[in-house]
Amino acid sequence: MNTYTKYWFLEGFNLFNKLGRITMMRMCEILEMKNIDKGTTIQLRTRDQKCIFFLKKGTIKIVDASDENVKYIVKKGNIFGELSLLEEQPTTKEYAIALEDCIICYIEADRMEKIIEKHKSLKNGILKIYGLRIKKLERRLRDLLYKDSTARITDFIVDYINEFGEIEKGKITAKNLLSHKDIANLTNTSRQTVSNVMSILRKQRIIDYNTQFLSLLKQKT
Repeated sequence: MNTYTKYWFLEGFNLFNKLGRITMMRMCEILEMKNIDKGTTIQLRTRDQKCIFFLKKGTIKIVDASDENVKYIVKKGNIFGELSLLEEQPTTKEYAIALEDCIICYIEADRMEKIIEKHKSLKNGILKIYGLRIKKLERRLRDLLYKDSTARITDFIVDYINEFGEIEKGKITAKNLLSHKDIANLTNTSRQTVSNVMSILRKQRIIDYNTQFLSLLKQKT
């Protein structure tokens, strides 16, 4: 993959907005770029290599290797595997699974660290991304304490459609990429409860869905 194609790839990332063209081009020279098929597992860290990944196209889920539970979802224009920069020995092992066909670039963490040392904006951007993920985790913990399973599932589905969807014919529609088991993992509920709540939300005309799409028909009050 040539350098200019990789440059196009990185141009869409807010993380790199403050880097100059020369720095971007140098970074592109050491990036690896891949097309990833739906369902493919991406190892974030191996014994010999740890990398930072940039998602240009598609959606992936991050899975905790210890219990196989989904931790969070990453959409295009975002990075993942940033723990390789923030922790020498991550306390949990993670891997990623492509929820649809994806395009990624990746760079070895050691090389990324050298670039970050020269560009404070890049370091601040990565810390901000990590901070936002921590906030989402804190919200999930609060929800677990103060909301029942129905409320947690409903809020998650509405938030998911709002974040990953696009407005089509007066409603917000997102690709239906998560299984009921995934949603159960992310809301600390059971797969059967997820199915029941989604059926109720459909009857109430709050959402509609099929095997391909999830639509938000009206905001939950």
